[in-house]
Amino acid sequence: MSLLSSLKRPGPSGFGSGSTAEQVTEGLDLRGRRILLTGAGSGLGQETLRVLAMRGATVLAAARDQAKAEQAATSVSGQIVPVACDLSEPDSVRACVADVTARGGRLDAIICNAGIMALPTLQQKYGIELQLLTNHIGHFMLVTGLMPLLAPKGRVVMLSSAAHKNAPSAGVELDNLSGERGYGAWKAYGQSKLCNLLFARELARRMRGSLQVANAVHPGVIATNLTRHMGGVATAAWSAAGPLFLKTIPQGAATQVWAAVHPDMATISGEYLSDCNVARSSARGMDMQLAGRLWEETDRIVAGL
Repeated sequence: MSLLSSLKRPGPSGFGSGSTAEQVTEGLDLRGRRILLTGAGSGLGQETLRVLAMRGATVLAAARDQAKAEQAATSVSGQIVPVACDLSEPDSVRACVADVTARGGRLDAIICNAGIMALPTLQQKYGIELQLLTNHIGHFMLVTGLMPLLAPKGRVVMLSSAAHKNAPSAGVELDNLSGERGYGAWKAYGQSKLCNLLFARELARRMRGSLQVANAVHPGVIATNLTRHMGGVATAAWSAAGPLFLKTIPQGAATQVWAAVHPDMATISGEYLSDCNVARSSARGMDMQLAGRLWEETDRIVAGL
């Protein structure tokens, strides 16, 4: 067996790194389910949107503005509802929550797929480092705002990354969320992805006693539009990694789709998922005390935005 074949062997779930979003939903009828998806306009989000709609789900396709959301909605066939949600703008997130709430109906899943990666220089909004604001705080506001709409067996899926292991040694620098006391592109990105993971774990803890679940996902290494902020040399190296290390977009979308709709995931909660299986995160990614402190600090920040 080749190294590439061994890397793509299925895990206990029956799926693996080579599985696609279509394969993990084969035979599923998602008619009657409503799913909100952020970052629906490109890359993993667009493929997730396509497959969920193909299986019959009604997808609320969120993008940075209404035009992008409508473009995403017309890019695939199915029951698609475009909604605007700029995760870096608190008023836009609140407006999205109000819009979705006003439409009525439950949400069977919320997939927090959108994000930005490795900004080469420090960028801030509202005094907060932009990757943290977009990837974590914006999604925190969105999910907590929509929790009253989450179905009794609803699921929340946070797109994290193995890059959470590149977070600062403290895990989350709660005293440096502005980035002003030291900034590194990958360190800040890793911190935001660790926050996504810790948020999912803490949300799952708060869901105990219900049938709702929350999990975090590592999609794999995929050359998508997420790399647009990287420098030319870094982007070239990323792309040159080739099929041995890079997943295709259909493969990259598989784990979040599996987490959101597959029957086997109905009772699994508070986990870190990779290649459509439960995986092990860093030690910081399992630090529930840090998760609790992060929730409290994020709540405090949101109250002031």
